[in-house]
Amino acid sequence: MGLFDKKTRAGGPDEMVTVVGAEAFIQGVLNAKGSLRVDGRIEGAVSEGRTVVVGPGGQVSGDIAAEHVVVGGTVSGNITASGQVEILASGRVQGDVKTPRLTVEDGAEFFKDVPEVHD
Repeated sequence: MGLFDKKTRAGGPDEMVTVVGAEAFIQGVLNAKGSLRVDGRIEGAVSEGRTVVVGPGGQVSGDIAAEHVVVGGTVSGNITASGQVEILASGRVQGDVKTPRLTVEDGAEFFKDVPEVHD
């Protein structure tokens, strides 16, 4: 499931790759023009990405919009992909998914509705 595997490589060697490391926490909107790998935590939307990979320890609490989205961690929000969404066996998605091509591996968790947060 690596970001650099042939299966998930979205562009050539000049493509921009952004990595949110395991210890990183980002709050707000992240516009990723190239590819993005999330091993840390993002609270907010991720948009304009080419390929967005949420690693096994990664968490995104917000919507994701990209060409290709691979979820191996947790996404609490809606996913819109113009190409494909893959939810791996270790992945968990709570939200709506809009894509022409959806792959859900055995063991993955997919819940259509995003739970309401009460203060």
